[in-house]
Amino acid sequence: MRGWMGMFLIQLRRDLTLAARLGGGGLLAVAFFVVLVTLVPFGVGAEPALLSKLAIGMIWVGVVLSTLLSLDRLFQADYEDGSLDLIYLSPQPLGLLVLAKCAAYWITTALPLIVVAPLLGVLLNLPAENYGFLVLSLLVGTPALSLVGAVGAALTVGLRRGSLLLSLLVLPLCVPTLIFGAAAAGGHLNNFYLLGAVSLVFLVVSPIASSAALKLNLG
Repeated sequence: MRGWMGMFLIQLRRDLTLAARLGGGGLLAVAFFVVLVTLVPFGVGAEPALLSKLAIGMIWVGVVLSTLLSLDRLFQADYEDGSLDLIYLSPQPLGLLVLAKCAAYWITTALPLIVVAPLLGVLLNLPAENYGFLVLSLLVGTPALSLVGAVGAALTVGLRRGSLLLSLLVLPLCVPTLIFGAAAAGGHLNNFYLLGAVSLVFLVVSPIASSAALKLNLG
């Protein structure tokens, strides 16, 4: 178990280091998130009461779309430089690789979105009592988005123009997280349990499904 934990931390540190060197992914997601939410008042009108009703839903939709924006690169870089083949041939479990990559992706992409979300809530006139619920719902729900995305990224690794197919595969699987997340952000406490259950289910399923998809593509 200690050996597996050590391998997990090594892979996590490697992915975080590469993300810091290459940059762009997390900043691109934040920029897309900001632009998307900023356009809402222009499309529906700047009436405070209307924006207040739409705030939670729009922020959650923006987080979902922004999280999926660069998912196609989750395994693609390792696939292109051959390191994914080396990991596949090593005794290191592929499921451990998937979890480490999902953790790194969440830290570099989802976490900045969570930080920015309350600021955009001010723009959309989000009620003051919902800020805590919003942040907590994003903390509980966004890991599921990364885990679901890993399955799609593993299925489409190596495909040309796989990003479009990835979005078509992953977006329907994100609907439960979106529904329960928006409801939880609205202060409905029972939905926090459902949202946490969704994240836990994908925590179990994603490493297994992603490993099988990677083996299919690499075998």
